[in-house]
Amino acid sequence: MTTTRHDHATGSTLLILAAILISIGVIAISSASISLSEVKFGDQWHHATRHVMYLGIGLTLGAIAYAIPTSTWRVVSPWLLLLAFAFLVLVLVPGVGRVVNGSQRWIPLGPLTFQPSEFAKFALVVWLSGYMVRHAVELRTELRGLLKPIGVLLIFAVLLLLEPDFGATVIVLGTAFGMLFMAGARLVYVLALVLSAIAMLVGMIVMAPYRMKRLMAYQDPWSDPFGSGFQLIQSLIAYGRGEWFGVGLGNSVQKLFYLPEAHTDFVFSIWAEETGLVGAVAVILLFAAFVARIVLMGYRFLVDDRCFEAYCCFGFALIFAGQAFVNMGVSSGLLPTKGLTLPFISYGGNSLFVSCVMVGFLLKLERFNGAIRHGRKKGQAKVQARRASS
Repeated sequence: MTTTRHDHATGSTLLILAAILISIGVIAISSASISLSEVKFGDQWHHATRHVMYLGIGLTLGAIAYAIPTSTWRVVSPWLLLLAFAFLVLVLVPGVGRVVNGSQRWIPLGPLTFQPSEFAKFALVVWLSGYMVRHAVELRTELRGLLKPIGVLLIFAVLLLLEPDFGATVIVLGTAFGMLFMAGARLVYVLALVLSAIAMLVGMIVMAPYRMKRLMAYQDPWSDPFGSGFQLIQSLIAYGRGEWFGVGLGNSVQKLFYLPEAHTDFVFSIWAEETGLVGAVAVILLFAAFVARIVLMGYRFLVDDRCFEAYCCFGFALIFAGQAFVNMGVSSGLLPTKGLTLPFISYGGNSLFVSCVMVGFLLKLERFNGAIRHGRKKGQAKVQARRASS
C-alpha cells in the first residue's frame, strides 16, 4: 500500500501545483489588465472575467482528457496528428484565418478563437510518443527510423513559419528533438537535426528584417528606446521597480500603457513589479517543481517499461519548461523578444485550454500507473502467501 499512497500523493502534488499556478494567473491577469479593460471596454474586469470563462472551459476539457483511457490516446494519436495538420493548413486559407499584427494564427469560432499551433504541440507529443514505441529499434540503430518524424517536423515547421509563428516553431522542434534523444536516437543524428534546425531558423531571422530588428534590439534595446527596444526597456523598468518585495498587487505603473502586452506575453514583468524578486522567484520555483514532478512520473513509467506514457510525460514537461523559460527569458532580456505565453498565467484561451488538457492527461497517467503498481503488489503478496502456506 505504500507505493499506491505515494503514487496518489504524486498525482495530488501535480494537481496542487497546477492549481496554484492557475490561481496566480487569475490574480496576475486581473491586476495587469484592469486599466486596459477600463479604457477599451468600459469594464475594468473585462479581461479577468473572460479569463475565468476560459478557465472554466479549460477545466472541462481537462476533465474530459482525464476520463479518456490511456490506450485510446495511443490508438487515436495518428488521427490527432492529421487533425493538427488540417488545422495548420486551414488557418492559412484567406478568409478563414484571422490576421492580427501581421500574423495569421487564429480561426474565429464565434466568441472564441482557435489557435492550431497550440493543439499541434499536444498532438505532436502524443503521436511521436506512439511512434517511438513502435519503431524503438530503428530509432536507436538506423537513420531511417528518424526519416518519418523528420518529415512530419519539417511540414509542421514550414506551416508554422508561414503564419508566421516563430516561437511555436522553436518549441515544437525543441520538444521533438528532446523526445527523440530521450528515446535513444543516436546522438550524432539528433545533433545533425538540431544544427540543421538552428541553421534554418537563423536563415529565417536574416531574411526577415523585423526579426533581425528584434535581435538587434535585444542586444542593445537603448539604441532604439522608442522603437524596437521600447517593449524590453519597459519590461526591465518593471523588474527594477519591483525590487525585493514589489510595489504591491494592483500598484504597477508599467501596466498603465507603458508596457505593451502587459496581460499576455509580458504578464510576468507586471507580476515581478508588483510582488518583487520574492514573487518572481516563487513562480519560477513553482514551475520548476511542476516540471520536475512530471519528469519523475515519466521516470517511473520507464522503470515499469511503459514507454508510451513515459515519452508523453517527457514531451509535456519539455513544452511547459520551454514555454516558461522562453517567456521569462524574453521579459527579463535574457532572450530576444518573441511572443510566447506563460502557461497557466498569461491571458489567452488556447494556451490555457491545451495546458489543462495536458494536466488532465498526466493525472490520468498517474492514476493508471498507481493502479498497475497496486495490482502488481497484490499479486506478489498472494504468491508469497501461497509459498508460505505450502
